[in-house]
Amino acid sequence: MPIPPNETMLKFGYPATLVAETDCWAVLLRPQQVTLGSLVLICREPGTKAFSDLSEAAFAELRTVVKGVEALLRRFVHYQKINYLMLMMVDPDVHFHVFPRYEGSRGYAGLDFPDRGWPGPPALAEAVALEESHTASLVADLRAGWLGG
Repeated sequence: MPIPPNETMLKFGYPATLVAETDCWAVLLRPQQVTLGSLVLICREPGTKAFSDLSEAAFAELRTVVKGVEALLRRFVHYQKINYLMLMMVDPDVHFHVFPRYEGSRGYAGLDFPDRGWPGPPALAEAVALEESHTASLVADLRAGWLGG
């Protein structure tokens, strides 16, 4: 029986923003793009409200998913660094915000995505809000990159 999406997945636009999904994790496009390719990595296991709640299977699968995320974003964005933020202040389920970091800017579909925080912490308040058409296009390209990677 499939695991239904949790509250955090729904908040971040699941299923429209889904880039990849495994037994324990969902990789979603972050609607507010702090940098091009900003993602949210969300644990799908029911009841995971603390990092220590993850099962051994989820911890083991996390390594594979992180490798997939990094390979995808390395090809797609050509990042220089990558940041994983586990803030867990508002959204209840275990999740990470993933920000590819780079000096300067990246472009996509006629939009500019500067890394306004480089070389310091990500500038979370200065994200690019995507329109629905840009979200759909970016999700499709990232999905294709995940599968083609």
